[in-house]
Amino acid sequence: MLEKINSLVWGGFLISLLLTTGIIYTLKLRFIQFKMFPYFIKSLKNRRHKGQFRTICMSLGTAMGTGNITGVASAISIGGAGAVFWMWVSAFFGMATVYAENSISAEFTDKNIRGTMAYIEKGLGSKRLAAFFALCCILACLGMGGMVQINALSESVRNCSEIPEFFLSVTLFAIILAIISGGAKRIGSAAQLLLPFATVLYTVLCIVVIAKYSVRLPSVLSQIFSEAFGIRQAAGGISGYTLSKAVSAGIRRGVFSNEAGLGSSPILHSTSESANCGVIQGMSSMLEVFIDTMLCCTLTAAVILCASDDNTVRTAFFRVIGSKTDFFLAVIMSVFALCTVIGWYYCGETAFKYLFKSRKTAIFAFVFSLTASLGAIFKAESIWTISDIFNGLMAFPNLLALLLLRKTSDANKSTLLRQ
Repeated sequence: MLEKINSLVWGGFLISLLLTTGIIYTLKLRFIQFKMFPYFIKSLKNRRHKGQFRTICMSLGTAMGTGNITGVASAISIGGAGAVFWMWVSAFFGMATVYAENSISAEFTDKNIRGTMAYIEKGLGSKRLAAFFALCCILACLGMGGMVQINALSESVRNCSEIPEFFLSVTLFAIILAIISGGAKRIGSAAQLLLPFATVLYTVLCIVVIAKYSVRLPSVLSQIFSEAFGIRQAAGGISGYTLSKAVSAGIRRGVFSNEAGLGSSPILHSTSESANCGVIQGMSSMLEVFIDTMLCCTLTAAVILCASDDNTVRTAFFRVIGSKTDFFLAVIMSVFALCTVIGWYYCGETAFKYLFKSRKTAIFAFVFSLTASLGAIFKAESIWTISDIFNGLMAFPNLLALLLLRKTSDANKSTLLRQ
């Protein structure tokens, strides 16, 4: 039943809606993706960016979770190498979508209502739709943002140690609760401390593997493009169903990884000291999608396709660093997972405050920590499916709002083009 619901939510309509929204904003903002790096180079010394690195780490930490490793492996397993191409497509157009999310959010966010709920309620004038989004956000934060991440973390830890599941679950409960109880600043500071270290370590390991198997890169690239458009399948007489699986798996896992179009990014960027500047928040969020998918997910895909027979990063790393593989993966997965967990908690907390008009979030923090820590005990299959469902349900009201409010970003577009 869960698989049927998931297939219905993530059918052709939602995938088309994600791509359509990204294409519309790509054209409306005159291919803003290509203006990102010149903007950051020019504004490196701009004091308006004070504290922005913490916000980027917090938001990037939410996106750069286990989906960058297990999500990419899952996409390749389901849709073949062609799924990687559709992850790139999802990220490219998603960069325009996430810019729109944050620039519109800056127009409506205030101290009472933040992020996506702000522009749905005040921009569209629909409290019910904003409440529906907030509910889906809470459920997604418990699933994708909590249990999925801790499940992947616990699996990687168990590969290199004999820590009992119950003890690991209790320990993680205490760690998560201690961090999230400190509010947005502590969450951002934790991500700022942990994320760069794990990202650099993972990047170095991936480059080492790719360098060793660099002779296979041309064939891997050929495989990605041929399977992306069904050339290989057509030659083998296979129906277009295989191609549709590549498109669906690539876009679904791409969104799972970078979260463009879900509406989580505006919530996180609403904590920034420059939250009212749509250009800064939009550009920062685009950089996060680029790092997450175009860099990190691409490295994962290259490692798997070059050096793994079973579509796992673990096998590829083992061929290069041997017995140390499980330890390094446990460290990387633990940091990525914890950064995602604490970032998604803030999204869920913000939605909780909006939905229940309460500033007392101690109960929600306890429930979230408990639910997330249970991911160390439960199996992953159903958790992944449920998370996919609520991800998709979050996207519908957010994308609808972006399309209906597309004229709202004109002011920010003009500001950007003058810089």
